[in-house]
Amino acid sequence: MKISTIRATPVNIPFKAPYRFSYGSIASLTKTVIELETDEGIVGLGECADGDRSRDVIVMAERLKGLEVHEINRSRQLCVPGMSYTPWDNVVSKRRVFGGIEMAMWDAIGKAENKSLSSLLGGALTNRIPLTEYFSYRAPGREESGESTPVEVARYCAEMREIHGSTIFEGKVGTVNLNEEIRMVREVRAAIGDSELRLDANGTWTVPTARYALRRFSDFDITWFEEPCESYRELAELRSHTAIAFSAHSIDLPLAAELRCPDAIVTNVNEHGGIAATRDFVAACAAMGVGFRFHSGDTGIASAAYLHLTAAIPHVRVASQTLFHWYADDVIEGGPHKLENGFTPLPDGPGLGVTLDSAALKRCHQRFLNEGAFPPDPRASKGAGYGSFFRKS
Repeated sequence: MKISTIRATPVNIPFKAPYRFSYGSIASLTKTVIELETDEGIVGLGECADGDRSRDVIVMAERLKGLEVHEINRSRQLCVPGMSYTPWDNVVSKRRVFGGIEMAMWDAIGKAENKSLSSLLGGALTNRIPLTEYFSYRAPGREESGESTPVEVARYCAEMREIHGSTIFEGKVGTVNLNEEIRMVREVRAAIGDSELRLDANGTWTVPTARYALRRFSDFDITWFEEPCESYRELAELRSHTAIAFSAHSIDLPLAAELRCPDAIVTNVNEHGGIAATRDFVAACAAMGVGFRFHSGDTGIASAAYLHLTAAIPHVRVASQTLFHWYADDVIEGGPHKLENGFTPLPDGPGLGVTLDSAALKRCHQRFLNEGAFPPDPRASKGAGYGSFFRKS
């Protein structure tokens, strides 16, 4: 079974209401949907997470046409430089783009063999994947009025607990005055009772500010704090000041093992170069005593990939992140994925277990054409409007 054609379509996935985090405010996410078709007519689905990568996918596809879809290692050699850095290429970008194509290769293999991705990875250990419920200040949006006060945020969390049975809440901080955020977290804690509570500052604070903030948040039984500071060494400086576990998006496993900090690395499938590389990275985390989980912000395609990886890999022990209840659209049939009582069911079916909705793909692509991309593409013409991201001054 050989690779015949690879198609790439940039899409915008809107939020029901724009949410605020330390970088600014965001109303939609731009992803690139990949369709890999084989000479037997099987279509595998993949996704690039970091904006419009359609041109990069098509360029890379020329190297892969005619290869057996099972030749993942050979395909990686053809597409991703073997060194970690070169002045003549962008290794990170190539790895991310290939990760989306490789995802589609796995999906095609699973469909051809009538096996789920988790089965290809050794078998699912569970069919219920624990995930978090997010909260933040949100502006009025397409479908929801948003939240602009601590009480409104707490009321939203209480509704998610009542309507969806949400059990693990993760909230954005580092966005407004710290006193106000203390009030917000106090109100949220009262609203969600004994549910697990995590916070995420997206690396916005200096060490002294983070140390002060952690001390003030300590009364609210916070289990995880993501990036109160940006670097691993800054997080290590904070270690003696709190018992709260730290997580981070940046990737430096040897340093994490050396510093014993952060406690977990939180990334997506593309960042490692695909499903096989993610599986291997999680195995390395397990061997070096560093936790791992997946972060939010994918369409139903890549979300399905991390659900299968979570099911098949015992080291992904704690709940990963998701924004499923914030999405106003998706490109898969029946999407977004359901999140009830703190769990999302493992997709049932061969490969990733999801089906592309052609009408939704067209709709989300048209939205991309109308709105522009997030993040903005530096190659785009000057003056192009993007409309979905506002950088904090």
